[in-house]
Amino acid sequence: MNIDGLFTDAGMRAFTASQRDQHLSDATQYGQLADIISRRLEQTEIDGDRAFQARFRAWKVGRKIRSMEKHSRKAAAGAEALYASYVNQVLELPARRELAATRKAEKKAAKQGPAVLAAKSLDKTISHFAGSVANGIVNGTLPAGQGGEYLDANVHQFPMAAGAEQMRGPRTVNDFFPRQGQQ
Repeated sequence: MNIDGLFTDAGMRAFTASQRDQHLSDATQYGQLADIISRRLEQTEIDGDRAFQARFRAWKVGRKIRSMEKHSRKAAAGAEALYASYVNQVLELPARRELAATRKAEKKAAKQGPAVLAAKSLDKTISHFAGSVANGIVNGTLPAGQGGEYLDANVHQFPMAAGAEQMRGPRTVNDFFPRQGQQ
């Protein structure tokens, strides 16, 4: 048996098919033997048998070979299950992982879509208000001679209220816009 050939789709299919066929053939033979043995033992009486003792003895002996038949059928089903498991766990796994990665990326993109749109909208709003407040900000810079105590060259940066530099934790609106009289 070529072990490297076994780890291909065709190799695994051929191996499991031959094992399945062998086990089904054995199960058929065991079933036929069980019938023959049971019938023969039912008809064979041993000295001192009482009523139905031959049938009971035939059933006891026949059930062992019926068990072999049952196990051979289970082994045939196991061969088919082996192939199905190999296909599911080995051959189809890369495609499933790729599909899951693309779905995850699509889901992530769908979640980020509204956030990106909101960020762009906020950028436009800030740019608009900064432009109207500063009267003439061009490309984030103020015209000469105009001082804006709350406007930097970068319109996205806001000054903090006095003493907020030492604050830990989340910022609030009071960090950016101090109350009247605290300047």
